[in-house]
Amino acid sequence: MMDRTDRHFRALFRQISRHAMLYTPMISAAAIVAGRADAMLAFDPSESPLALQLGGSEPVTLAHAARIAADRGFAEINLNCGCPSPAAARVQWGAALMDQPARVADAVAAMVASSPGVDVTVKHRLGIAGRDDFDRLLGFVDAVVSAGAVRVIVHARAAVLGCLGPAANRRIPPLRPEMVAGLLKARPQLVVVDNGGIDDLEAVRARWRNVGARGGVMVGRAAYDDPYRWITIDREAWCDDEPRPTRAQLARDLFDRAARHVAAGGRAHAVTRHALGLWRSLPDARHARALVASLARGASLDDAAAAIRVLEATASDGPQAALLGGSAENHA
Repeated sequence: MMDRTDRHFRALFRQISRHAMLYTPMISAAAIVAGRADAMLAFDPSESPLALQLGGSEPVTLAHAARIAADRGFAEINLNCGCPSPAAARVQWGAALMDQPARVADAVAAMVASSPGVDVTVKHRLGIAGRDDFDRLLGFVDAVVSAGAVRVIVHARAAVLGCLGPAANRRIPPLRPEMVAGLLKARPQLVVVDNGGIDDLEAVRARWRNVGARGGVMVGRAAYDDPYRWITIDREAWCDDEPRPTRAQLARDLFDRAARHVAAGGRAHAVTRHALGLWRSLPDARHARALVASLARGASLDDAAAAIRVLEATASDGPQAALLGGSAENHA
């Protein structure tokens, strides 16, 4: 998720889940190869397991970027074939690549060859609207898996290119999880991660049943917008009963990270903006949210500290997922 899942948010979410695979935003393979790897690929080992999501379409460039990423310790290298933005479509990135399965297969094969020992995966949609029938989808998946992709991450919607932006593409094309289930019926050995419209643990359970025990579920904006909603995911999915931090503890840690970032010459808001979601389900903490948001207008770190004090006074740190009941059947 562009401008969201940076290293600061990943550090926050790693405290919520010790086991979930985390993903970078889509990063240009060409920019990495051109010499910006230090700035674009920096991460702390505590974020692991971490996957790099690449944007691009040239097999040679993607392979070079994959090799750089493998050397830096990424656990997975993912090729984005699902982004529906007009900018991506113009340069034949993202969902536009679903019309070019042979090219994607060449890219996957080159990435696999250049990064031995690292999983190469493909994230994609059901197809491009009007060209999203099951046979096309199956042909695309067969091509990338034959080329060496160990699993596919399927956003269970078609992409509408040209007239809809990314936000509209997350809600207007209808979800069709039955298409994802159909992939498993047609190819029982396929490893599929289901994605799209998954907002809570009930949805996780339902969609995981589609893909079976070897597959998985990817949660996107729901994890960013309301991270504390997922505080019980390790217990539900991995039977891990280790105590998880309270909202206030997460906010204090983020504040400390912001202070270190400022001491190194950065802006506090680059870090503290990720705390806004911690207040999402707490309407009484509106003042705390406003204080953190004020950092975007140049306010001081003292305001963040004040926000945390408000949070401590208003937040109820009971398990947010308790209302969902049951278990996640050992899935996440």
